Amino acid sequence: MQAMPRKFSVPRSQRGMSLIEIMIVIVLIGGVLALITSRVMGGQDRANVKLTESQLITLAQKVDAYRQDTGRLPDSLDQLVTSGGQPNWLGPYATAEELKDPWQTPIELRRPGTNGPFELVSLGADQQPGGESVNADIRKP
Repeated sequence: MQAMPRKFSVPRSQRGMSLIEIMIVIVLIGGVLALITSRVMGGQDRANVKLTESQLITLAQKVDAYRQDTGRLPDSLDQLVTSGGQPNWLGPYATAEELKDPWQTPIELRRPGTNGPFELVSLGADQQPGGESVNADIRKP
């Protein structure tokens, strides 16, 4: 007579996870990652807005230094980097990298400005005129 193989029962606490349980865990992890990513990305745009505001203030001071040295406002921000034959030019007043905002869009010099002889404008995160929130234009001084 042949012996019957013994069935071993595994206690429930030692069994693996079912496919449904694994899928639920994966979906939950994906949701958490999506939430964290959206928070981090939104925070980056807000930080770039603050950085741009500071950058425009500093750049406005450099435009004023150019005006004090040469007796006139620059025709473009590029004149802060190279003299272009301008007498009394004591620059460079800025580097080419400083003439772009954190979104790598060139900062605009507008003459005359809304509230003064000049105005510096960054188009914001969307790199388009107008907009709201982080997409709004940033202006100084």
